[in-house]
Amino acid sequence: MNDRQEKILDIIISKPIETQEELTSELKKEGYDVTQSTVSRDIRKMQLTKVSDMEGHLRYVAYSETDEDLDEKYLRILRDGFLSMDNAQNILVIKTVSGMAMAVAAALDHIKFNEIVGSIAGDDTIMCAVRSVDQTALVMSRLREILKKEV
Repeated sequence: MNDRQEKILDIIISKPIETQEELTSELKKEGYDVTQSTVSRDIRKMQLTKVSDMEGHLRYVAYSETDEDLDEKYLRILRDGFLSMDNAQNILVIKTVSGMAMAVAAALDHIKFNEIVGSIAGDDTIMCAVRSVDQTALVMSRLREILKKEV
């Protein structure tokens, strides 16, 4: 972990940071010459995710728990953020609670669906490119099973 990433951890621990823009601004106040794209790469590399705080605001957090703890957290994020899914051929479209698409996409990445080539997340929608139409149906079936299980 580099110095800038350590500062990112300090910032998100000390204050609620809801957006990449806020984080970029805080880093600049600390003397780091960064762009939002640099911060975005750091967020991905550090595997930061957003969670709701007590007031219902989303904020970045870092998890350092064991893999088993992470598995449960990602499953909870998936279940809490997921609303619906549909497909157009081999494109899987997942609707989420507003503001949760990136966190749900991170959960999908953590689950490691080999059938998913890549995902793009917006505010409340994720588009997943799946290898084939048949594999899209398989992913949808697996997601339904995951979503049925109790935490």
